Amino acid sequence: MSEALLGTAPPPAEEGGGLELDDLDRALIRATQAGLPLVPRPYHALALDLGTTPEEVMRRLVRMEHMGAIRRIGAVPNHYRLGYRANGMSVWDIPDEQVAEAGRLLARSGLVSHCYERPRVPPVWPYNLFAMVHGRRREEVEAQVARLRELLGERVRRYAVLYSTRILKKTGLRLR
Repeated sequence: MSEALLGTAPPPAEEGGGLELDDLDRALIRATQAGLPLVPRPYHALALDLGTTPEEVMRRLVRMEHMGAIRRIGAVPNHYRLGYRANGMSVWDIPDEQVAEAGRLLARSGLVSHCYERPRVPPVWPYNLFAMVHGRRREEVEAQVARLRELLGERVRRYAVLYSTRILKKTGLRLR
């Protein structure tokens, strides 16, 4: 969440590494850990449920993000419900000294949802750069990966696309 949204910068992080959360902070985390309410004004709905103001909800979320109690607030689309059923993890064998720049190129391409570096496991696994590509059909994914291949040029020693076969639900720590 942007400080500009609220017009104020968050306070500095707590000293000593401990996070000081009060009952309202914990209630706000519990109320949002499965997602924001799907209504036109989610912070207003949260405020109503928690007995506070929308401004207080936003202030606390910014503070907790700054403290590290929450990592980020953002949309997490369900690709399958949006019609993107071909999800391919493109894996790339890039020279180690070029992998950081190659990763930046992939991240800026607009064709991948996320990318990251992972260690190789020779001789079984030669790939060190991963980039997730989504499409409505495999042909779409293949075309996008071909564009990524062109973008990376001579850096690519080999690559492959691994398609998702099932959906794994990703969740973080949950408060009770």
